[in-house]
Amino acid sequence: MPKRFVVAFAVFCLCAAHASAQYVEYPQNLGKVQLFTTPDLPSWMTLDFALRGRTEDQSADNFQSGNAQLYELTRVRGAMEIRPTDWLTGYAQFQDARALALPHKYVAPDMLDTYNLRQAYLEYHFKPESVPVSFFAGRQELKFGDQRLVGISDWTNVSRTFDGFDARIGDKDRIDIFSASVVNIHPYSFDMHSGGLNFHGAYASINNWLPRTTISPFVFLRAKRYVVSQQGIGGTETEFTPGVSFSNNAPHSIDYTVEGVLQRGSYSNDLIHAGAGYAKLGYIARFIPWSPRLQGEYDYATGNPHTNPDRISTFDQLYPSSHDVFGLVDIFGWQNIKQSRINLSLKPREHLTLLIQQGFLREASTKDGVYNSVGAEFIKPPTGGFTNNYIGHEFDASLKYVFHEYVVVNAGVGHFSPGIVMVEGGLGAPQTLSYLAFTYRFSVSKTKPPKNQNTSSPEVPEE
Repeated sequence: MPKRFVVAFAVFCLCAAHASAQYVEYPQNLGKVQLFTTPDLPSWMTLDFALRGRTEDQSADNFQSGNAQLYELTRVRGAMEIRPTDWLTGYAQFQDARALALPHKYVAPDMLDTYNLRQAYLEYHFKPESVPVSFFAGRQELKFGDQRLVGISDWTNVSRTFDGFDARIGDKDRIDIFSASVVNIHPYSFDMHSGGLNFHGAYASINNWLPRTTISPFVFLRAKRYVVSQQGIGGTETEFTPGVSFSNNAPHSIDYTVEGVLQRGSYSNDLIHAGAGYAKLGYIARFIPWSPRLQGEYDYATGNPHTNPDRISTFDQLYPSSHDVFGLVDIFGWQNIKQSRINLSLKPREHLTLLIQQGFLREASTKDGVYNSVGAEFIKPPTGGFTNNYIGHEFDASLKYVFHEYVVVNAGVGHFSPGIVMVEGGLGAPQTLSYLAFTYRFSVSKTKPPKNQNTSSPEVPEE
C-alpha cells in the first residue's frame, strides 16, 4: 500500500476520532442555512450566500505516476430572491469558482468559472383545487431522484444548470415536465447553452401507491442537430430514455433502491439500443452502538460489443451527479461498466457520520472503451478488445461533520488500484485522492421567512 495513502488514511482516522445523521449516499442534505435579519432590506427581498473551500491532494494527476498535485478549490455564490407578489418569485445567483495552486494544464472544465451567472429565473406558483403548481422559466437547476441521470453535480466546483422551462405539478405526489438545454461552462466569459432546447422529459414521484415506497417513472428525450455515425455518415440524433425506480424504507430497518433504464432511438443511420440499472440493499442495526448500516450495491451499464455495425449499445448517462457513484476518486462514468460495492456507515456521535467503501469495477464489454465521469471515452479498446474486463478496485473512507449546525466539514481519502484494462490502456498508475472541505451558507432578510413561504432559495449543500 502506497505511503501517501497510508498517511492520508491515518489523518482521516485521527479526524474521525476527535470530531463530535446516519450516512446516506450522495446526494444528501446536511447542515442548515444561518439566518440573519436587517431592517435595511425590503420585506420582499432575501439575499443568500454560500462559501466553500476544498483542499485536494492527487497522487497521480492526469494518470501520470508521480505527478502529485496539492491545490485548493474555492467557490463563492451570492443570490438575490425577490417576491413582488404572492404568486411570483424572481431569483438570480452569481458564482465565482477557482482552482488555486494547480497548473493550468491540469485544471478540469468543472473547476473554473469566474464571476458568472449560475441561475436566473422567474417562478410562477399557484394552487388550483389544492394541487400546487409551479412554473420555472430561465436558468435553473434540474435534479431528479438519485440524480443518476439528471442532476447538478454539486460536488464539482462549478456545478451544472440548465436554460429552459420546468412545470412542477403536485406536492407529495409530483410530476416535473421540462424542456431545457444544459449550460456550457466558459471559464472566462459568459456561460451559454448551445443548440436550442434539446433536452426534454417528465419525471414523476409517487408516494401513495405502496406503503413506505416511492415509485418514480420517467422518460427523457435528447436531440442533437448533427452527429456522425459509426460509418461516418452525418445526421441527427433522437434518443429516448425511459425508466422507473423504486425506493423503499421497509420495516425492520431495511431499505432498498432499484432502478432500471432503457435507451432507444437513432444516431444518424445507426440504431441506439442500450440500457442500465442499479440495485442497493441496506440494513441498519439501531440496537448496536454507532448504529452501523451495511449496504450492498450492484451497478450495470451496457457497452458496445460491436457485433452489429449498425447499432450503438453504449449507455448514455446523460447529465448525472457522478460523485461517489463509482468511488470517491471520481474517475468513471455510468457507461460500459459493472460495479459490485459494499458500504459500511457509522454514526459515532450526533452530527458526525463515517463511511467506508470497497468497490470492484469491470467492463460490461471488452470490445468497448472506458468512460470517465463526464461520459467521455478516455481509453479506447485495442484491436480485438481487452484481454480481460477487470478495470480495478477502489477503497474509500470519508466523514462528514456538521459544526454548530451551519458549517459542514467533509474529509476523505480514496485509493484506486488499476486492473488489466487500465494497464493495457496505458493508464496503470494507482490513484489516491484525499480532501478536506468546509461549507458555510447564510441568508439575509428583513425578517425570518415564515415556514410556509414558497421560496426558491438554494437547498442544503449536496456533498
